[in-house]
Amino acid sequence: METTRHATDQDRSAAEQRRRELLEAADRVVLRDGPGASMNAIAAEAGITKPILYRHFGDKGGLYRALAQRHTDALLEALRAALDAPADRRERVAATLDTYLAAIEARPQVYRFLMHPAEPVTTPAGNGAASAPAAETGFDVGRHSAPLLRRLGEELAQVIGERVDLGPDGTRLARVWGHGIVGMMHAAGDWWLGDRPCSRAELVDDLTDLLWGRLATVGDRDGGPGF
Repeated sequence: METTRHATDQDRSAAEQRRRELLEAADRVVLRDGPGASMNAIAAEAGITKPILYRHFGDKGGLYRALAQRHTDALLEALRAALDAPADRRERVAATLDTYLAAIEARPQVYRFLMHPAEPVTTPAGNGAASAPAAETGFDVGRHSAPLLRRLGEELAQVIGERVDLGPDGTRLARVWGHGIVGMMHAAGDWWLGDRPCSRAELVDDLTDLLWGRLATVGDRDGGPGF
């Protein structure tokens, strides 16, 4: 029984290690190809066939979700570190905005893969019929990116609720602010990354000024870490 359990644990560990290796290969392709990263290219980078890649992730949607969780976990860890840094509240708000913008600036191809669909590619339908979307390129990134933004919004709402006293409607207001701030960061960051109308520091200052309304006046929770 113990031998069987040990073998099962080894198999699970090997499978997890292989999955990490495949995600690292996918990351390399995404860094190179951005939203155009294909399952064929990722399989080739990993030195396997596409059916083996499908066996691990199911389809491109499964691979996308695994990559999204990987990068979202890392981003959330960095955002929480910025929020908990030993500085005054405005400085921490600015640092949090800068952390997000720095992340998408450092790896724009990963950001575009997670947030923007590739250009549609079609395959011939035959018999003079209109061409039909290829199965892989029909992947709807927009449908899958919404849960990523929702998770960021919920996580930020939890942080806000833990750190500041928003009164009897605090839970609701923390969620409004959390999702609102994430939406602002996403929209402003997307525009900035594409157009580069100003420096990152200028954008951080401008967005911090926008947020620096009621957030500047509410009190910290008693006994909490503050915000």
